[in-house]
Amino acid sequence: MTAPTLVAFDLDDTLAPSKGLIDPRIAALLRSLLRSVDVAIISGGNEAQFRSQVLSRLGDADAADLARLHLLPTCGTRYLRHDGTDFTPVYAHDLSDEDKQSALTALREEAEHLGLWEAEPWGEILEDRGSQITFSALGQRAPREAKHDWDPTGTKRAALRAAVAARLPGLEVRSGGSTSIDITQAGIDKAFGMRQLAEHTGIPLTEMLFYGDRLDEGGNDYPVLAIGVPSVAVDGWEDTADKLDGLLRTL
Repeated sequence: MTAPTLVAFDLDDTLAPSKGLIDPRIAALLRSLLRSVDVAIISGGNEAQFRSQVLSRLGDADAADLARLHLLPTCGTRYLRHDGTDFTPVYAHDLSDEDKQSALTALREEAEHLGLWEAEPWGEILEDRGSQITFSALGQRAPREAKHDWDPTGTKRAALRAAVAARLPGLEVRSGGSTSIDITQAGIDKAFGMRQLAEHTGIPLTEMLFYGDRLDEGGNDYPVLAIGVPSVAVDGWEDTADKLDGLLRTL
């Protein structure tokens, strides 16, 4: 493709270790990108994670640079832009209280039934992110190694997703990260978020470039590839950084 107009990224295991801060090398690369193109980050993480993992590390990025940064937490159920002072919502598709309770109940009961409810997790297993309910099998603060070892084939997540989806036909239930299940309003996934990005910016999907670590069919980044966004598969933030070095030489 020709040089992209917008470069988009998954967050965990693409720009940063899961739930971790972006490395200074990634921060410098993002600042360099923002001087040339629009940049978007779309992930299942909530707004607080975006602020702590990314924004807190961008340092001397000025308001003009930040105006080209698009944040789409909880898989695009929220969209934030910089207003000259701070990042504020463009939209937020929050779940109703009834839908939240149904999702929380179904996740706990089906996880217990399948033997997937951890007795001693690293933090909370269930999280209300406003526009998304998230199940983290080992807890929100589980170490990366434990998370990667929990379900390497994806069979546990697939079984839980199917069981919960059968109980929540009016909601979107999908596998998230290596140990997570995400629930949002129906029809909302990363493809929805990227289409919203195209609509709000006027940048066609074909002029975007997306980096993600789970572009395999069934992965939570696959919907972006499936709607025709040129995409680059990566294996961790170091691989992303190496590939961005190459991209920046073409801009």
